[in-house]
Amino acid sequence: MIGKMLRKIPALLWLAFPLAYFLYFFGLTAAGMVGPDEPRYASIGREMGRSGDWITPRLWGQPWFEKPALLYWMTGAGFRMGLGPDIAPRLPVALMSVAFLALYWWMLRREFGGAVAWFATLMLSTSAGWWAYSQSGVPDLPLSAAFGAAMLLALPWVARRDGRQLPYAAAMMGLAVLAKGPAPLVLAAPLALGWRSFRDLLRVRVMLPFLLVALPWYVLCYLRNGAPFLHDFFLVHNFQRFTTAALQHPQPWWYFVPALALLLLPWTALAPLAAIGAKPLDRRRLYLLLVTLWPLVFFSISVNKLPGYILPLLPALAALIALGLNEMRNSAPWLAFTALLLAAYPIAAPLLAAAIESGLSRAPRPEFQPVWLAPVAVAALVWLLDARGRRLAAVACLAVSAAVGMVYLKLEMGRTAFARSLWNRISTHAGGVCVASLDRSWRYGLNYYSTVPLPDCSQNPKSLQAIQLPGRPPELVEAVDPH
Repeated sequence: MIGKMLRKIPALLWLAFPLAYFLYFFGLTAAGMVGPDEPRYASIGREMGRSGDWITPRLWGQPWFEKPALLYWMTGAGFRMGLGPDIAPRLPVALMSVAFLALYWWMLRREFGGAVAWFATLMLSTSAGWWAYSQSGVPDLPLSAAFGAAMLLALPWVARRDGRQLPYAAAMMGLAVLAKGPAPLVLAAPLALGWRSFRDLLRVRVMLPFLLVALPWYVLCYLRNGAPFLHDFFLVHNFQRFTTAALQHPQPWWYFVPALALLLLPWTALAPLAAIGAKPLDRRRLYLLLVTLWPLVFFSISVNKLPGYILPLLPALAALIALGLNEMRNSAPWLAFTALLLAAYPIAAPLLAAAIESGLSRAPRPEFQPVWLAPVAVAALVWLLDARGRRLAAVACLAVSAAVGMVYLKLEMGRTAFARSLWNRISTHAGGVCVASLDRSWRYGLNYYSTVPLPDCSQNPKSLQAIQLPGRPPELVEAVDPH
């Protein structure tokens, strides 16, 4: 009986399980906290878990209303379970990503068939953007997973007025609002495609799950903190983020075009296939197309821009590419060119670590390595597989090759470890160290690992100083005696 059950498992699932492990869980803590955001959010989640105050986010003892509570709850739960400082913020995000990918495959299989579901899931799971944000304790992946689940669960309603899954879609939308604020409600505008039955969305059985999930934290946080919460969260971190450059991330209107190309790697070459399909478009494809394009338009209007803003569109885009790929007669050249883009991983691995440490402009130019030519062999293999009618095997080969590149990138990043390595040098004599000057990425990371922020040298001089010169990694030096 067990043998019969095992034979019913799709063969590709035996590939999916180890692929998911190596992509999302292996080496999850190889690198320490990266950038200014990840250690800051992790600090807030750790404080929630330590204090038991699950309502008010606090950074170094002060209320911090930049984001809603979902990520902090996930991180705080990780700390409550006894996980370490690197795994507690990241493991819940990785688990949420893998859970979404399972739902993604299941929904696409029901709507479009097994081949399309596998194409899309393999591409999404090994796209640089989805993978990278699944490895980081920031709210972009929780938002994208919850929003993507809501849009997928609403697909039967948009296509056929089948509203049986709408309550679940509403609950997922509530999670998305808990992940990053009101933005997902705006991104859900493509649901207007079902405007003839729009009142279905207003029924109690749909609205109630959304309100029960999304509303309580906002109400409780307001009751506890009053007007400062409304001002900081809605005015500063939502409205002003969209309309002014006050938050220091202004970018030109075309910023998301190259950003999307990087997030989609190595599948960027297949992006034009999203426009290939049945003419005229059926409602499902039109819906997926709107879910893809609308975030690009909306966030391109915003003054502040970061790559993670458009992460929610990747699931819909991968599904459209999969549909186009499934209907092509000869995709061998497309897949072969995709394979050549795998060279980005061995080229970027040493460059990326140096760029985070010292800045991209000062990162050394990588020297040629024979491994850069490995994608040529992969290109020849996928061309041969597709030519012999084994397109799914060709895509799986590309996915495995991308996973190898991503694991290599993880290990290279782990050689630096960033703020964690700095703290390891400081920790044995932390009481005698002050911070003279550090880039905010390093300062937030150091504060996270030290738990209690180290003092500024200008206010509390110590015998040792953590100092960072322009274009250089931080150093620990002895203070100069002014006398």
